[in-house]
Amino acid sequence: MTRSEIINITATGTDRLDVLIASTGRVTRSRAVSLIDSGFVAIEGEKHIKASLKPHAGTQITLTLPPPGDCDIQAEDIPITIVYQDNDIAVINKPAGMVVHPAAGNLTHTLVNALLYHLPNLSGIGGQTRPGIVHRLDKDTSGLLIVAKNDAAHVNLSGQFQKREMEKTYYAVVDGVMKAYEGRIDMPIKRSTLNRKKMAADPGGRPSLTNWSLVRNLRGAAYVRVKPVTGRTHQIRVHFAAMHHPVAGDTLYGLQKSAVTSRLMLHAGSICFTHPATGERLVFQVDPPKDFLAVLASLEP
Repeated sequence: MTRSEIINITATGTDRLDVLIASTGRVTRSRAVSLIDSGFVAIEGEKHIKASLKPHAGTQITLTLPPPGDCDIQAEDIPITIVYQDNDIAVINKPAGMVVHPAAGNLTHTLVNALLYHLPNLSGIGGQTRPGIVHRLDKDTSGLLIVAKNDAAHVNLSGQFQKREMEKTYYAVVDGVMKAYEGRIDMPIKRSTLNRKKMAADPGGRPSLTNWSLVRNLRGAAYVRVKPVTGRTHQIRVHFAAMHHPVAGDTLYGLQKSAVTSRLMLHAGSICFTHPATGERLVFQVDPPKDFLAVLASLEP
């Protein structure tokens, strides 16, 4: 039987608790927060602590890494498109409509279920329900997503995301024609106080920055290239909705029923990052799927 692993950490006096836990190189910062909230981190025996706490220099922190255990998530023979893979990573072209990882009440037919079937080795840092998952795409967003096959690759890739060394380009159709050829949306984002399923542009939120450029205007809409600088939940959707140009087909932030399409017109078309093992800078690109292109064609002047 696999036992829990105990790791002792000495506080620096300057770093937050979640940062200290992540600095061990064994978990990502988001996983560190989860472990703290679940009581796997203790300071002098006290487990009811916050991730934002800054322990005094010299304070001894105990991290308990729970064993992987038996995962209830089942491998499923769901077809997926693997754009690239090697011993450390895989790059997946996720279809629209597929949830990335299981959650309560939704344990099947996710990308993770498919990954468990098609890829024999996946990083365990994300926990039992998120093996290999370094970042996510919304259910109805299509496009490129990176998967880590081992813990070292996972930690490295997560660090690139946190340091904003990843370059991602999305393509979107937004409601209304654009009067400018390019722009920058600089609006903090936080979770909505009215609807917990939504995020909102709010001065009290976390800094969020999105750059965009116009590909071409369409009939009553615009086709834009989007490069998010930060990576907040629903960032592109929230920012364009706040600019009164919601992403077409977005029933959460735009029209409840679009006359144009029922598909969210958002596609992660390219991603550029440094390979965690070789140090090589890699770029991957995929065209939008057929249903996206069909809607785009129907809106051409």
